[in-house]
Amino acid sequence: MAQPTPLAKGDNDPVYAVHHGETITSWVVSHLFATYFPGEAAVAQDRANYRFINGFVDVGDLPCRKAFWATMVGREIAPDVTWEPSHLNLPGANRRVEFTNFWHVPTHVRRWLRGGFRVDADRCLSLRVKTCGGVRIFVNGVEQVRFEPFRRNVESVTDVSLQLVAGDNDILIHTEDLAERDTFWFVELEVTDPQPITVVLPVALDGAELARLEALVRGVRPSRDVFVRQPLELLFDAAPEIDLAVAVEVFSHGHDRAILLSQTVVLKAGATRLVIPETQELPDGYHGVRLRLGEGAGTVSRTIDAAFMSDLALPPGAATLQQRKREALIYSARFGAPRIGRVLAMAASGEIDQTILRQLVDDTLDSIDWRKDCSDFIIVPLLWLLADFAEILPDDLRLRVQQSVLSYRYWVDEPGNDTMWFWSENHVLCFHTSQLLAGQLLPDSIFSASKRTGRQQAALAVERLNKWFDSVEAHGLAEWNSAAYYPIDFIGLLAVEQFAPEALAKRARYQLDLIFRMIALHTLAGVPAGSQGRAYDKELRAGPLTELAPFAWVAFGKGWLNGGVASLPMLCASSYTPPADLEALAHIVPGRCIEARYAQGLESGKLVVFKTEASQLSTVVDHKTGTRGHQQHVLDIRLAGHPMARLWINNPGEDDPWGHQRPSYWAGNGILPRVAQHCDVALMIFDSSKSRSPLTHAYLGRDGLDEIVLEENWLFARSAGGFAGLYNSHGLEMMETGAMTGREVRSNAPISGWVAVVGTGDQADFAAFMDRLRATPIRFDAQNLSLHVSPPHGADLQLHYDGRFFIGQQEQAFVHEQPVPMLTFDSATAHGDGVGPIFQRAQIQ
Repeated sequence: MAQPTPLAKGDNDPVYAVHHGETITSWVVSHLFATYFPGEAAVAQDRANYRFINGFVDVGDLPCRKAFWATMVGREIAPDVTWEPSHLNLPGANRRVEFTNFWHVPTHVRRWLRGGFRVDADRCLSLRVKTCGGVRIFVNGVEQVRFEPFRRNVESVTDVSLQLVAGDNDILIHTEDLAERDTFWFVELEVTDPQPITVVLPVALDGAELARLEALVRGVRPSRDVFVRQPLELLFDAAPEIDLAVAVEVFSHGHDRAILLSQTVVLKAGATRLVIPETQELPDGYHGVRLRLGEGAGTVSRTIDAAFMSDLALPPGAATLQQRKREALIYSARFGAPRIGRVLAMAASGEIDQTILRQLVDDTLDSIDWRKDCSDFIIVPLLWLLADFAEILPDDLRLRVQQSVLSYRYWVDEPGNDTMWFWSENHVLCFHTSQLLAGQLLPDSIFSASKRTGRQQAALAVERLNKWFDSVEAHGLAEWNSAAYYPIDFIGLLAVEQFAPEALAKRARYQLDLIFRMIALHTLAGVPAGSQGRAYDKELRAGPLTELAPFAWVAFGKGWLNGGVASLPMLCASSYTPPADLEALAHIVPGRCIEARYAQGLESGKLVVFKTEASQLSTVVDHKTGTRGHQQHVLDIRLAGHPMARLWINNPGEDDPWGHQRPSYWAGNGILPRVAQHCDVALMIFDSSKSRSPLTHAYLGRDGLDEIVLEENWLFARSAGGFAGLYNSHGLEMMETGAMTGREVRSNAPISGWVAVVGTGDQADFAAFMDRLRATPIRFDAQNLSLHVSPPHGADLQLHYDGRFFIGQQEQAFVHEQPVPMLTFDSATAHGDGVGPIFQRAQIQ
């Protein structure tokens, strides 16, 4: 990505030359101005109608947006330069000036940007403005651009011209949006003028100081994938010339975004490493790290992530399911995240701290009363608490809980002016489940939003839940294998299994059994992994720290407990038991290998997983190829030697390696590829020529890899007895600087073929594995978009972008389109199509 070029000026002004096709990202940024903006309460529409997809649903304008259109669009805005600066936005990983974030209630958000354009003579500057939100541009105090599309989370584009006068022109930008939960909010100013523009930052810093800050913030990264009883250590590509203050704020990625640590430290002159000793005592988790470098108007900011664990050793679980449930309840009661699930764990385990209980219930009721987005995730365990453990609540708190339950909004046909999301499969399930439980608990009371009795609410919920089960039983889950959303699905399913009428409870048990089967198939050495229908960076890079990981520990006896309590206490307080045959799928015995196939979701995510005791390869094949992705995690490799040993391939959906777009840099794909998998080998064809980032890359969980061998087209990796080989038709380059140093292997070709292979064995077998792959001819036809792999021993594999996949001369149709996984190869029983794995060691049975 082209970066603006710093200019060497005699007066040392911080200036940049921005050329045609580059973007202007050098600005002084104001603090956030945020105002609650609900609009008038009204009912909404159910446009999903139990047909769940991956991606945004057009839900129409909510009351807040209708009010925004009516009162805010086109209003007069006077240029304001009286605000105090928050930080500098400098050229770096992002071509945008971006403020994407999550707001739980409808909020009008605004910021000002200030900079300067220097020209030798009067001129007209041509720009292309891209935004989510609305933009006003003032030149020397006069508004010259007003672009206010305000399309929720949809980029809008317009071409504009600015009239500049000779000398320095004061540029002021007002950017705003209406935040409705997850909000993409950015401004991108691309220079379309053939003549460069000189950008001046109006700060009391010289250009050299600013360049050093820019270099520091651009490449900052954790030194490790996971810190094990170690303090956080940050690495920089550059060093400051003088001591530099660094404010560090570590926060939870949970819905509460709890601040775990706030500390100011000093990066010493000449240092490229910074250790924050106080972080050694942080709770286990994959946490956000917010950094502010510098002071006053010369402050730059950056938010990254880091993982913290107290132990990497795989802890043995107790012998029985009931014992593990008990241990997990005690752990959650003592160390759980500050959510209502911790209170449920306290109640079920008997380890009750009334001070913590009251605080967590107060916080829960605040979210429910404000109807914050995702409050449907916490009202269900609150209702479970009320149903089974009401006696632990003081009388005043129990009365408040009942009042909050009665005033909640349970579906779109009840009026509201919130931004709660009613249209994805996990939210639909939780809303219907909460409506059922609340109605059953308070059958004769009147619910204020709907004006119905509890008995009426429960009857409606039964009808709606049956529609939800009709959909997922027919099509499977759009959010397949999701480490983020399976724990949310469990909220609804476990409560329905525990409290619903038997006909519904039976359907919930069937779905729970199916989800645990999918988890077992995709769990290796205690860490659930694999292709996912919806993935986030905070799960992909978290390994055993995901909220899903403890479910594997409870269900299958190996794994890690952590602070996630969205639904784990519900599993442990329930009578539900996963099927007995799943442990053998979760923990493959040495010498065995299996392949399973099935389909999930209305849009038919066709899934394949292959695993041995030490390696696992998982893909979704034939899924919306060539279209813009959302959060689909297409190919995933997990190796058993280390909980962070993981690799995957994607086309980045945004610029910033630490960004949170959907798709993001690592989670999802800008353009979805064509994929095929046969047992231990997967083929991928990417045409990312129309993507925002026309390249592809692979992520390496470096801490977990004992060996990495990079050659021109191949990358080989080993973690204990698990092997991976990644091939790209146009060559591979390891990133040696920047945020992903040593963890990103890139192919800069917009159109290319990838091959991914896994293997199992000892160190000598790894050498043989690499030799077999090196000896395998691979041909990629970029014009006809076809990929051919010719193993030394075995039939050729051929993938075509139109979807045809051949083994030898035989076309391989994907015929396993049922939601229930089927073993299509099992070396222990010689079950399968007779072809079997291609690159595995000879010892595989």
